[in-house]
Amino acid sequence: MTELRGVGIGLGVAQGPVARMAEPLPAPSDAPSTIGADEELARVHEAVAAVARELEQRGAQAGGKARDVLEAQAMMAEDPSLAMEVDNRVKQGRTGEWAVADAFAWFRDQLTAMGGYLGERAADLDDVAQRVIAHLRGVPAPGVPDPGHPFVLVAKDLAPADTALLDLDQVLALVTSDGGPTSHTAILAREKSIVAVVGAAAAKDLADGETVIVDAAKGVVTTNPTADELAQAQNRADARAAAASAPLTPGALKDGTAVPLLANLGKPEGAEEAAALGAEGVGLFRTEFLFLSSTHAPTVAQQKESYTKLLAAFPGKKVVVRVLDAGADKPLAFLNDAHEENPALGLRGIRSLRASEDILREQLTALAEADAATEADLWVMAPMVATVEEAEYFTELAREYGVKTAGVMVEVPAAALLADRVLAVADFASIGTNDLTQYTMAADRLLGSVSSYQDPWHPAVLRLIQATGEGGRANGKPVGICGEAAADPLLAVVLVGLGATSLSMAPTALADVRASLLEHTLDDAKRIAAAALDAADAASAREAARDAAARDTNAG
Repeated sequence: MTELRGVGIGLGVAQGPVARMAEPLPAPSDAPSTIGADEELARVHEAVAAVARELEQRGAQAGGKARDVLEAQAMMAEDPSLAMEVDNRVKQGRTGEWAVADAFAWFRDQLTAMGGYLGERAADLDDVAQRVIAHLRGVPAPGVPDPGHPFVLVAKDLAPADTALLDLDQVLALVTSDGGPTSHTAILAREKSIVAVVGAAAAKDLADGETVIVDAAKGVVTTNPTADELAQAQNRADARAAAASAPLTPGALKDGTAVPLLANLGKPEGAEEAAALGAEGVGLFRTEFLFLSSTHAPTVAQQKESYTKLLAAFPGKKVVVRVLDAGADKPLAFLNDAHEENPALGLRGIRSLRASEDILREQLTALAEADAATEADLWVMAPMVATVEEAEYFTELAREYGVKTAGVMVEVPAAALLADRVLAVADFASIGTNDLTQYTMAADRLLGSVSSYQDPWHPAVLRLIQATGEGGRANGKPVGICGEAAADPLLAVVLVGLGATSLSMAPTALADVRASLLEHTLDDAKRIAAAALDAADAASAREAARDAAARDTNAG
C-alpha cells in the first residue's frame, strides 16, 4: 500500500481502476507544406470553425460554469488576431498543423504575460490547439478515455472541454498531479459533486488498470489497497450517500449553534436548484453576467427584471447581492478601458464604480425596486473595499436608495486588519477567500505557476479571517464567507471557529458542509481553528485541523 497526498475536494471516497488521460499529440513537423497556401488556409479555417462549434455545443449541453468557459474557448479559437498569426505562417509555406501549433503557443505566451483572467485562459489555448491539430490530421482529439467500464480518471490536469461532459456513471473519481484547491478541476468537482484529489504530484506514476482508493476527506490516493481497506471505503461511501438523501435541515453545529448555509450564484436560473439542495438563501449573487456580455451597461429595467427573478425564488430568506465587480480579470470597456500594468491592483471593484458612479446608482435603483416588488431579505455589498472611507461611501449611498442592509466584501488585507472600524459603519462583511488569499500571498489566483500559494488554509489568511470575525463580534455585525474556502467541509468548521456566522458555497457542496458541521460543537470549532492557526504553512494547518477534528470523532 502507498499513499499519494494531494488536496481533497469535499468529503467523498471512491475506488476503482485507473484510466489515464491520453498524452498530447506529437508536435507537428516544421517541414514545408506540400500543398498550396490557399488549400492549407482553407483546411485551417474549416478546422478552427469546426472546433469552435464543437466547443459551443459541448457548452450548451453542459450548462452552468462549464458553458461560460467553453464559450470563452470558442471565442479565443476564432480570435481575429490569432487567426492572422496562423494565416501569416501558412502564407510563409508552413503546414496548417505547424502554423496552428506555433501561433497558438505564441498567443498563449502573450496572454500568460498579462496575468489575471487572460492568464488563466492562456492554458486553455493548448487544449484548443490540440483539438484543431487533431481535426486537421483526421484523428480523435486527446481527451477522456473510454475503457468500457467505470474508472478513476487520472490526468496532469483537465481541460474545460473534457470536464464539461464527463459521464458521471463512468467516472468514479478524479485525480490530478497538478492544480490546487481553486483550479478549474477543483471547482468543477465541487459543482458536480465528483470525488477528487488534486495536486497529487505522484499521481503521474499511476498506471492504467491499477486499483486505487480516492479519499477526498483525507486528501489521499491509496494504491494497492487491501480487501479490508476497500470494504471500509465502500462502507464510508454508502454512509455518505445515505446522509445525502436524508431530510434537509438548516446548517448548525452539534450543539445547535446555527450556521446558515447559503448558495453562491452567478445567474437567477440557478436559484431553484440551490433551494432544492438545501440553500437557506443566497450568500453571493454575482451581477457581472448582466454586464460582461454587453458593450454598454444594461438599463435599470433590464437589471430589475433579473434581480426580481432571483429575489422571488427566496421569499423571506436572505439574498446577498454583490454590486458589479469589474476590472482586473473582468474588464469592461464602458467602465474602465484604460491600460493598466497590473490590473489586479488597479481600478477594480468599488474603485471603478466610484469612477463611473452613474452605473452604481442605476444598479442600486434596480435592486431597490426589485426588493420592493418581492419578499426576500435583500442585502447588498460592495466588492474590493480597502478603506473605512470606502465602506462609509458605499453604505451611505446604498441607504440613500433605500437599501436596508448594506455591507462590504473583505478581500483586501487592509479591510481585514481594520475590520473593527469597517464594521462600525457597514452592516455586515462577507469574506471573499479567493481574492483575500491572492492579495495576502501576493500570488495571482488565476496563474498556474503560483497556484501552490493560492491556498486559503495558510495561517496568514486564517489570521486575517480571524481579525474580521473579531471585528464583527466587537460591533455585533455578521461576518459571512463566500469564497471557495466555505465549500471545504473541514475548513468550514475552522471558519466558524474563527468567527464566521454564515457560509456560502456552490450548492452541490452544501450536503458535505452540513454533515461536517454537525460533527463539532462551537468549542470544538474554536479548538480546531486554533490548531490550524498555530501551524507554519497551509499543508501543516490542514493536517493539524484534521488531527484535532479526528479527536472529536473518536471521542464521540
